[in-house]
Formats: sequence, C-alpha cells, structure tokens
Amino acid sequence: MEEKPSFRKIGLGPWKEEFPDLDPLDPRYDPELLEAGDRRNVQDRYRYWTVEAIRRDLDRRGYLDLEIACENWTHDFNIGSMVRSANAFGARAVHIIGPHKWNRKGSLMTEVYERVYQEPSIARLAAYAKASPLKPHLIAVDNVEGSVPIETFTFPPSCILLFGSEGEGLSREALSAAEATVYIEQRGSVRSINAAAAAAIAMYAYSACVKKGA
Repeated sequence: MEEKPSFRKIGLGPWKEEFPDLDPLDPRYDPELLEAGDRRNVQDRYRYWTVEAIRRDLDRRGYLDLEIACENWTHDFNIGSMVRSANAFGARAVHIIGPHKWNRKGSLMTEVYERVYQEPSIARLAAYAKASPLKPHLIAVDNVEGSVPIETFTFPPSCILLFGSEGEGLSREALSAAEATVYIEQRGSVRSINAAAAAAIAMYAYSACVKKGA
C-alpha cells in the first residue's frame, strides 16, 4: 500500500548544505541523525544532538526543584504521559512507586532524557525526600476530604507532587505521608479527571506559583 504523504512533517531531514550554521563535526551531533534526519519529539535547538548531549544541556540549564511521584499498583498506562509532562515542565526526576512495569508508549521517548526512579514503596520515597539536600515537601494531588483547591495553594519551592493510579487515586499510606493535599476543581458530573491530565495541570500550577513568588 502506498504511504500517504504527511500533512505536517516533524523535525528535520538529513543535514545538507542548506543548514550553513550547523557544523557537522560538532561533537554534540549524532552522525546517524545527520545522515538520516531527525524526526524525534525534541525542541529544534536539539535537532541532530545525541541523547547524552541533550541530557548534559538540560543539566546545564537547570531544572525546577520539582519532582513527580506516581503510584503504579495497577500498571497504569498514564505514567508515560506523566513522564512526558515532567520533561516538558523541567521536573528534576520522576519516581514510579510500585511493583509493576509501566507503559513507555505515552512518554514518546522522553524517559531517555528524564531521571526515572523505581521506588518499592511510599516509605522509600519519604526516606528519599528526607535524605535529599533539597529537602522537598511531599504534596499529594487527589480529590479527597480535607484537600484544598490547587489554585489557592502556595507551593513550596522544592517539592514532590504525588499522584495516584487511575481510578483508585492515592493510597492511605501516600495521603498520610504527604504534608498537604490539593485538588483540581471540576464543574461536571464526573468525580475525577484523567490522571495524566491532572498531573499536567498540577505541574503547571506549581510552575506558575513558583514563578510568581520568584
């Protein structure tokens, strides 16, 4: 079957003389990408760069003092999208709590640029936070009794946002470990929104709060 032409091509094709500002001998560039083209889901500043070069540049530019943690007791398919959003918002790391593997399809390869840790339990995550030099505050995101509207909450500069699995939400252990719990206000009939969507909203709320307080 003949392949239909793409309406919108992502990235750049093979390097040729039409890119005069690009030095193909620069060690940041991947020879295979220069030869074949770079169609990855990366910003244009990183076209043709190796994965390691992108990681080094992200470290150089600096991350937010934000980390993401999500419980994975049911092999939640939303985790890949959470990793992708964490990368987009400049989160320092992602912690996946639980025994199950996670579906990387939704991350669109952003997991290769992001620090992703597997944690066996909430207790181990809390121990990590306590030992970290950044002393991140553990903030839960869930629509439960006692939670406060996310738009009224003042996020600490250094924190770990904690999300539950789709449908079940956060465990009692996770809610008990958190210093505060926030929720996203909804106007419809459904009790909760998609976990990946909630994570993206919460990361944006944190970013806006920290930027406002800077």
